[in-house]
Amino acid sequence: MPGFFFSHDNMTELNGKEDCKLAKGKVHKKKQKAFGADLKSYLKCMVPHIESGIKTSSSRNVVLSAEEVIQWSQSLEKLLASQSGQGVFREFLKSEFSEENIEFWLACEDYKKTRSDHLHGKAERIYEEFVQSDAVKQINIDYQMREATAKKAQDPTHTSFDEAQKTVYILMERDSYPRFLKSKSYLNLLNQLQTNTSK
Repeated sequence: MPGFFFSHDNMTELNGKEDCKLAKGKVHKKKQKAFGADLKSYLKCMVPHIESGIKTSSSRNVVLSAEEVIQWSQSLEKLLASQSGQGVFREFLKSEFSEENIEFWLACEDYKKTRSDHLHGKAERIYEEFVQSDAVKQINIDYQMREATAKKAQDPTHTSFDEAQKTVYILMERDSYPRFLKSKSYLNLLNQLQTNTSK
């Protein structure tokens, strides 16, 4: 089935002719541009590779189909269950300056899979990065939840961040996710994939 090849490493800062260099694994830094423009440039670069049947060299490439992208619109849960969906949604959240939400949610998912003897270190890192009041990527939770989460993180279990994670999930589900589905970036990606499928 036709689709786009996405390398999760290459989902950022794309522009013009240099896009293909980035798609081939060469990293360069530029001023951050609007997410839609970045995705559009990335897709323009990748289309010739797809049409000619050439895959890029990264082993993390993923074939992205219109069906998968349509499934993202069914629920935030389905979007986050997809590696590609996580990447595209994260780029959207970056454009809204709220990527800490998905980063925290993903950190919590990883934390739940952590061996018990490593919980303390990971709990401390998550607390310092996302929960404490002066955290660099502070999530939007109320004072009571912040305090309760701080106590749980001091004596960590696999469920220490569950309440905070649920709050952030609901925030994304009610706020960012509906805007993502109406965004030009999502609609353009879906349109590109559907056009490619119909060829």
